[in-house]
Amino acid sequence: MDTLTDPAPLDPSDLVGLTRALCDIPSVSGDEKALADAIEATLRACPHLVVVRDGDALVARTDLGRDRRVVVAGHIDTVPIADNLPTRLEGTGQDAVLWGRGTVDMLGGVAVALALATELGAPGTTPAHDLTWIFYDHEEVDSALNGLGRLARNHPDLLRGDFAILGEPSNAGIEGGCNGTMRVEVRTRGVAAHSARAWTGENAIHAVAPVLTRLAAYEPRAVEVDGLVYREGLNAVRIEGGIAGNVIPDACTVEVNYRFAPERSVAEAEAHLREVFEGFDVVVTDAAGGARPGLDDPLAAQFVRSVLDTAGGEPAPKYGWTDVARFAELGVPAVNFGPGDPLLAHKDDERLPVAQLAQCRDALRAWLLDD
Repeated sequence: MDTLTDPAPLDPSDLVGLTRALCDIPSVSGDEKALADAIEATLRACPHLVVVRDGDALVARTDLGRDRRVVVAGHIDTVPIADNLPTRLEGTGQDAVLWGRGTVDMLGGVAVALALATELGAPGTTPAHDLTWIFYDHEEVDSALNGLGRLARNHPDLLRGDFAILGEPSNAGIEGGCNGTMRVEVRTRGVAAHSARAWTGENAIHAVAPVLTRLAAYEPRAVEVDGLVYREGLNAVRIEGGIAGNVIPDACTVEVNYRFAPERSVAEAEAHLREVFEGFDVVVTDAAGGARPGLDDPLAAQFVRSVLDTAGGEPAPKYGWTDVARFAELGVPAVNFGPGDPLLAHKDDERLPVAQLAQCRDALRAWLLDD
């Protein structure tokens, strides 16, 4: 009879090996327990951290008596695997590239945070601020399931901080704020009939033609918000309809995803979609507001200067939605900073230049240790 054993702590000393270990434990949304167990074992092996678990979300905090607290957070779930695990490493040294699901979105960023969590605050290190490390589940699915949102409801005190950093992929640069996201269903109704006598029915699939025409003609905005330009998007992402091969369909649904600039509220985004699809039945199924860049906050500005003085470049907007928006709702300014090209997130050829792992770790460590 097999005996269950507690998972062994992961090795944070080898950043590439740690990233591979995290990715090679499958953690598709809803199946994060094994990875959460391994991360928990690693955190609980550190006496300088106080660890709290809520479902498959973990919070680890230092208590050093500092005046300010910095939160570093990242999600541990991935989109479904597409025959791209286990990971594989191609090349050598800092020119190597790590391939596989989660390398970009966003277990590379989780590896950076986990390695630093085990180090900073331990005897011999003197972080300038108290630190909170958050590793959470269910980010890649409906916002109502989001593990960070659950933590905010169950343990709001654990999310308090003066500044937050999300390890979302940003090519080791800084991406401020994020677009909001909304999904709606645009529904049509018809009358079912035998397809041999189509004139006795009304085809609900044909009725969505104007919906698709409006989407094809739609010109998304580019909106400047606090110095960063956010690109919007409005796209059909799914169509459902039909009963059988010889039946005129009596219902059809077009699912539409709207990515909107952070100067629009959720209510304003909904009003805009109802205007675009005037005359149709529009049902909102999921929505999350965006976040303004927040780069004028003193800690955020300090972090930006520290990173850019080393790496160069300029802050960019985050076109996707990230949990910087949740921190913004809590009154905590936040930015995105992590390894990996966001254009490769969710793609079957997801891959990460390993040099970005050390680049992000070293930049974050240097700033957190800077008095």
